[in-house]
Amino acid sequence: MFGNMDLSQLGEMMGDIQKKAEEVQQGQKDKVYEAKAGGGLVSVKANGSGEIIDLNIDDSLLEDKESLQILLLSAINDVSKSVDADRKNMAMSAIGDLGNLMKQ
Repeated sequence: MFGNMDLSQLGEMMGDIQKKAEEVQQGQKDKVYEAKAGGGLVSVKANGSGEIIDLNIDDSLLEDKESLQILLLSAINDVSKSVDADRKNMAMSAIGDLGNLMKQ
């Protein structure tokens, strides 16, 4: 499994992996994702933790509850999908980095 790797380096390598994972997590938290619906009538922003951090609704929607609900759901679902997709991409990248470390 470890090929010709010196097992005494395993602890150092695990420390490097942990540090990389923490950097990825922090970078993810700092990212902001945005989704719009209804041609920009509704805008939702979320951070990398998936928390909604901003919501903008055009005044024209305040009289149309049904349309507002539909557009809110759409924008919230879209921003959530963006956060999840980026998390998956970052995880796959980290797994690739781990594989590269194991080969060294």
